[in-house]
Amino acid sequence: MGNYLKYCLSLFCLVLLFSCAESDDYSSLSKQERKKRSEKVLKDGSHLFQGSQKSMTRIAKAIEIDPNNCDAVRELSIAYLKRGMPDKWKLQIDKAVACDPVIWQPYRGYNYLWFYRDYKKAIADFNASDTLTPNFIDAPQGHSVDYWRGIAYLGLNDYENSINYFSKNIQIETEEYGEDWVEPTAFLYRGIAYYENGTFDKALADFDKFILFNKNKTADAKYYKALIYTEQDNCEEANKQLLAAIKDFKEGSFNNRHYVETLRQIYLQDLDNLKAKLEKKCLNKPF
Repeated sequence: MGNYLKYCLSLFCLVLLFSCAESDDYSSLSKQERKKRSEKVLKDGSHLFQGSQKSMTRIAKAIEIDPNNCDAVRELSIAYLKRGMPDKWKLQIDKAVACDPVIWQPYRGYNYLWFYRDYKKAIADFNASDTLTPNFIDAPQGHSVDYWRGIAYLGLNDYENSINYFSKNIQIETEEYGEDWVEPTAFLYRGIAYYENGTFDKALADFDKFILFNKNKTADAKYYKALIYTEQDNCEEANKQLLAAIKDFKEGSFNNRHYVETLRQIYLQDLDNLKAKLEKKCLNKPF
């Protein structure tokens, strides 16, 4: 037993020695060599689940090798975000923004928007991106900051600014690529902004656009159309749209996001509540 314990202790010391040697291996490297080594460490761990201990250890190693690896700094912030550690996320994402504000400041705004619903801070970061890149419209997570600002202002119930930014986004994308290249939810969200400020005709036009670009599969647009027709006492059309919305919803065709609830997300309960309201309102009217 004594010899076995000595063997284990010797093996542990050997592993520790190699670990330390590996840790110090990059100390003599040039700045460019550190950069390449850090990028390789980060890339080699890209298959690991975000937020897992193994992933975070590898990211931390990449940062240790090259503290200026801004991608790694940002990636570590996402691990904290997905593990529900907002204090550590904030500290890390702020470091990423300081490291490369052009790329990561609008991205921080995206995080504020969806994960923390801090619309004002999101808008501040999106606005800052305009200053950082005055002749370029940034597109964190694949959509322009105008689109994201439209959502953030809708979250604040600031319908005028929401509509203006969605309209700007739609106009620019239409002129550059064609209307069928516009992110379809821009029409949905602008339609919701029009609906909530009482501009029903423009809301209906946007909902029809969303229906068109979603190939007639969308519970959201049909639900909002049913709301409008209910308020207009058009029982027949309201019921028609509502039944179609319920069908689409049950088939999985409704607006939603991974990880978080989307803005103005609808649920089957919303459809059932409208159905009950419609039946009561239109009791003596034709469907």
